[in-house]
Amino acid sequence: MQSFRTEIENPVVEKDIIELANKIELFNNGKIDEEKFRSLRLARGVYGQRQEGVQMIRIKLPYGKVKSNQLRRISEVSDEYSRGRLHITTRQDIQIHYVDLNRTPELWAELERDDVTLREACGNTVRNVTASETAGIDVNEPFDVSPYADALFRFFLRNPICQEMGRKFKVSFSSSDEDTGLSYMHDLGFIAKTKNGERGFKVMIGGGLGSQPREADVLYDFVTTDKIIPIMEGVLRVFDRHGERRSRAKARMKFLIKDIGLEAFKVLVDEEQNAIEFKSVPIDADAYEVSKPVEITDIPSVDIKDQQAFETWKSTNLIPQKQEGYVAIGIKVLLGDFYTDKARLLADLVENYAAGEIRLTLRQNIVIPFVKRELVPFFYNELEKLGFVEAGYNKAVDITACPGTDTCNLGIASSTGIANELERVIKTEYPHYLKNEDLVIKASGCMNACGQHNMANIGFQGMSVRTPDKLVAPALQVLLGGGNKGDGNGVFADKVVKVPSKRGPEALRRILNDYEANANGQKFVDYYKDKGERYFYDILQDLQDVTNLTQSDFIDWGNTEKYEKEIGVGECAGVVIDLVATLFLESEEKIENAKEAFSNNVYSSAIYHAYSSMVNSAKALLLAEKKRTNTHAGIISQFDELFVTTEKIDLGGSFSELAYQINKFSPSKEFASSYIENASEFLEKVRAFRASETTLEKAV
Repeated sequence: MQSFRTEIENPVVEKDIIELANKIELFNNGKIDEEKFRSLRLARGVYGQRQEGVQMIRIKLPYGKVKSNQLRRISEVSDEYSRGRLHITTRQDIQIHYVDLNRTPELWAELERDDVTLREACGNTVRNVTASETAGIDVNEPFDVSPYADALFRFFLRNPICQEMGRKFKVSFSSSDEDTGLSYMHDLGFIAKTKNGERGFKVMIGGGLGSQPREADVLYDFVTTDKIIPIMEGVLRVFDRHGERRSRAKARMKFLIKDIGLEAFKVLVDEEQNAIEFKSVPIDADAYEVSKPVEITDIPSVDIKDQQAFETWKSTNLIPQKQEGYVAIGIKVLLGDFYTDKARLLADLVENYAAGEIRLTLRQNIVIPFVKRELVPFFYNELEKLGFVEAGYNKAVDITACPGTDTCNLGIASSTGIANELERVIKTEYPHYLKNEDLVIKASGCMNACGQHNMANIGFQGMSVRTPDKLVAPALQVLLGGGNKGDGNGVFADKVVKVPSKRGPEALRRILNDYEANANGQKFVDYYKDKGERYFYDILQDLQDVTNLTQSDFIDWGNTEKYEKEIGVGECAGVVIDLVATLFLESEEKIENAKEAFSNNVYSSAIYHAYSSMVNSAKALLLAEKKRTNTHAGIISQFDELFVTTEKIDLGGSFSELAYQINKFSPSKEFASSYIENASEFLEKVRAFRASETTLEKAV
């Protein structure tokens, strides 16, 4: 642990890593509850894996931007602590698998040497802030959203208001009305706009995928850039207080908006502004470090061996760029998986001949910005050496898939296996789809939609199916008709049929054959809307028959063994089962955090730590009474009902009045001091009450 102190310059990061190491030691010695430890490690990017005894590490890469030195560092870490494979996620992160839990602190310390973090990549936190991969080069953008995504990421990283929410919170930025950041399916989405010459954003809220997808509502049609951080802080504070905490299925923003209504939610956000320290947070876009292309004077001469393949690749993988004389190159990465040997060579290539960065995309691909047009043949040759010139970037043949049953606890059927096979079918049987930008195909291993299947034109969701004689086979739910309409609007796919997995390719063939024969140039999403769910059900319904399965139907794609349905404990939500004693200890830690923030003159953070301590302490007593603790607001009102109005605990007033000072007063030094004192006194009183009750129980 001492080595962390000498190698990490940032004391905040150093403290974080040492804390993780200490908690791992406590966990290994049986001194910390397993479920509580899960919450802590998830917030530090350490995620349980399907395979016992190893972890998946998620590396948080805001808006998918990765500099050359960072890519090399990630590669070194993957080689040292994992197996040399990198996996790009649909949230522009990189995941590495098969990591020993005990080595995660030193892994994190190595990453931080190049300003790469694991913090809040998982758990009940603000997850990676995503953005259009073409931000800054998009020919249609009114301005570059990167500085604003970066500022928002930095403001909320380690921010006490979003460390222990009821569930995860996802944010996106879209460069233009095309909404390539997919704001309509995010908890909070920002779409770049200008009004009267001023920069701002359309703000979307309450979108989401999963088993109950919901299209986001418009929170504000236009807000200036200095308001996005205060607005998000208000949203997070309301979500933290009123969001569901007990039922994982209902613990997302979309359910809170649905339950209380958009207008009532906006009132709560507006009221919360009283307690927010900064009503305006100007973001200096000019101060943002923009990657600049290197000066290239001598254009290397190259010999293209297969001119036809080169021309096809250019027609599908080059991206127009608003900077004159430059294009971006899209690299199609099969299932988002590539290896560190290629990553290092790619880092060298972009550092020497582009702008020293790559962008990870929402479809698990890579974009190289700032390639001089004259260098395109040279890049093709160099990328060909890496196996990175497969045509069809962001086209129909480019299928998105989550890891599924390969490594995920929640995977029901193989999403990577079926995606591989579907790509093969399209390439060999429908080669003309190589240039089709309209058709979007995605696959997920379960209903949680990490592969975003229910926003695809054609989606596949991993399931299982049982035969009349009770045999279980892998299956796929076929979903049709989803799509992005732009400017914050979208449509989610309908569940049409469930078929055994081995019939997935035949389902795709029938869909494509019908589309080719009858669509007459319509986009698929429009064609599906015209025809309707029943039409496609009739085309596919016979594939559902499970009375005639063969032996191969019981072996999933990419596997050789007979299928067995195995679902572990999911960690996407980071749901925690708390023990009373653990909660009291946590309350102490929160008060110490409050005092530390106060001594650093960060009064808003000090106040929120104190608030969290009070709610935590109240929750402890409610759990001891076996009461539901679904929301912070519910905890506060129940505590009054059970302990204050019954005069079991004397607070000199209600607990609601005490706790809700947090949104009544501005975060001044005086208020922070008194509020911390209140939290300390409250903890003493509830602890004393618990001790007396425990003594009585023992006496009886």
